[in-house]
Amino acid sequence: MFNLSKKDLSLLILVAVLTLFAPFILNPFPAGSAMAQFNAGYPDLMQRFVIFGIFAIGFNILFGLTGYLSFGHAAFLGVGSYAAVWMFKLLSMNVIPAILLAVIVSGLFSLLIGFISLRRSGIYFSILTLAFAQMMFALAYSVLTPVTGGETGLQLALNDPRILGASQTPEGNIPVPGLFGLEMRDSADLVIGSWVFTFNVGYYFCALVLLASFYLSIRIFRSPFGMMLRAVKSNQQRMNYTGLNTRPYTLAAFVISGMYAGLAGGLMASMDPLAGAERMQWTASGEVVLMTILGGAGTLIGPVLGAGFIKYFENIFSKINDNVLHSWFSFLPDGLENAVVFIIHPFIGKGWHLTLGILFMLVVIFLPGGLVEGGQRIRGWLRSRKSKDNGSASHETNPAE
Repeated sequence: MFNLSKKDLSLLILVAVLTLFAPFILNPFPAGSAMAQFNAGYPDLMQRFVIFGIFAIGFNILFGLTGYLSFGHAAFLGVGSYAAVWMFKLLSMNVIPAILLAVIVSGLFSLLIGFISLRRSGIYFSILTLAFAQMMFALAYSVLTPVTGGETGLQLALNDPRILGASQTPEGNIPVPGLFGLEMRDSADLVIGSWVFTFNVGYYFCALVLLASFYLSIRIFRSPFGMMLRAVKSNQQRMNYTGLNTRPYTLAAFVISGMYAGLAGGLMASMDPLAGAERMQWTASGEVVLMTILGGAGTLIGPVLGAGFIKYFENIFSKINDNVLHSWFSFLPDGLENAVVFIIHPFIGKGWHLTLGILFMLVVIFLPGGLVEGGQRIRGWLRSRKSKDNGSASHETNPAE
């Protein structure tokens, strides 16, 4: 089915189930309960899970397959956002043309930057991509202000010369992005007892794009092109000695990865029609590196898991404050309660980066393959335990053996 092996098809179905049923999976606790703090099933955060998952999938095609570590991939994310917002301002509020333009423009930029950067490898390649990204950030922030909006960012306005749509609604408001009559911000709530599940049009549109992107990444990983990229990562110098020119393959991987980043940027602008230079900073590029390594570089589902893990910490774990901690440990005596809150305080709220850093360090030390390797180890342990149980049962039923 879909020209995929049984294992890959199972992985695709798993991702589809996780994304389609995310409103239920991410809201395990009833609203109003003390544990509702950990619910993540609201549209804005679910959209971020999916969009940054696409970003990480594309980055993994470059880093996971070829071993080329780019520190400037956020530049293509920002370029895609700017292109999408300009399409909203000039053509229509339909998200399809905006996303297509974001992918095309990001692909052209990645072709130019990749053609120059891939003349070097290793740390020199990483420094070149970082330099290009910082140059583009500086241009977007100050020099190209008429195009990018500078410090305030590029936004929609009531006087936009939109060709295939009205510049403002009958109520005098700025139109919102949509898809053939469906607005991206439209939502429907399902109330079951104390639980509230929100189904958002924008999220499910992003989820379908994620599934298509994930399917394409599977085909790339399993194709002869993907095998060639793995050979480049294994020993590029030996391939060059055989007379095979690897640059077209690495450049193609760089461009595909940049187009994925542009797709993520276009989706970000489609959910919130605003583009700013902060999306092109080196910290954003470092974030996608962390997502890929944390989830498992070179694996299919690893980048998606890493993106969800980091965005969960950023948006949920960071909101835990001292008041929440006091409500959790109120059953303790006052002195002990204050001591416990004092100990945990540096690791929550604004200190969530410290907790994430410790977890990232532990994963790198004990699980070099990321969260995927952790899942594989658990599965292997369960299988070995099951086989031992079956073996002991067989020995009891056959004492003669």
